[in-house]
Amino acid sequence: MLSTINEAASIVQEKMTVNPKIGLILGSGLGILADELTESVHIPYESLPGFPTSTVKGHKGQFVIGKLEGIPVIAMQGRYHYYEGYDLKQVTLPVRVMKEIGITTLIVTNAAGGVNLSFKPGDLMIINDHINMLGNNPLFGPNDDTLGDRFPDMSKPYHPALIEAAKQAANDIGLSIQEGVYFATPGPNYETPAEVRMIRTLGGDAVGMSTVPEVIVANHAKLSVLGISCITNAGSGILDQPLSHQEVIEITEQIKDQFVKLIKGIVKKIG
Repeated sequence: MLSTINEAASIVQEKMTVNPKIGLILGSGLGILADELTESVHIPYESLPGFPTSTVKGHKGQFVIGKLEGIPVIAMQGRYHYYEGYDLKQVTLPVRVMKEIGITTLIVTNAAGGVNLSFKPGDLMIINDHINMLGNNPLFGPNDDTLGDRFPDMSKPYHPALIEAAKQAANDIGLSIQEGVYFATPGPNYETPAEVRMIRTLGGDAVGMSTVPEVIVANHAKLSVLGISCITNAGSGILDQPLSHQEVIEITEQIKDQFVKLIKGIVKKIG
């Protein structure tokens, strides 16, 4: 694992024209932000050792390195998911590589279903905590002490100072933003109405099929983490209509300008 991380990081560093301290993971339909980077270089995942192919529509499958609001960043334009058949060490390998090239802060984004009845499609939600119901963990197996502690603390998986910076950035652009708990399920099917009621009872405000493995590994690697969910639909059973990935892409397209402005504002504050 360590040799794969080092080899991939070395390839990325050879192509870098800036030295990013901020990493961005861009979820379904949110890859548009990577197109905002200036002085950018693109590194397809398939050109890196250990990186599988991204198979989900709306995920281009490449690193984009450049400047956002003049701040050097590295963006994942698309991510991997457990439901694609990859193990969680593969899913989180890009986080390990970003850590190795020198990032200290990770901003994780996703498209998610709204479970909180006050949420509506198009809302953006700051993640203040999560519940892992994937049935697995990327830290299972032998621990490499050079990558992180055997038993990492998860009392504050999302950094309070970054949460505050996100709230301030939202206020600066006049954006009303939600805050809540992200509930991770393995997918790939959407949840049943009974499952959505269970998630709400357990304390989830939004539900999705990603993010948590990357956040666990980022905390293991002692990165500061911020999470943002784009609420693309009401959870199953809340509205009398079927759910689809096409709806996810359509909603992210509608709110892309607000999303881009928000992340730019956050990067400017923390960069």
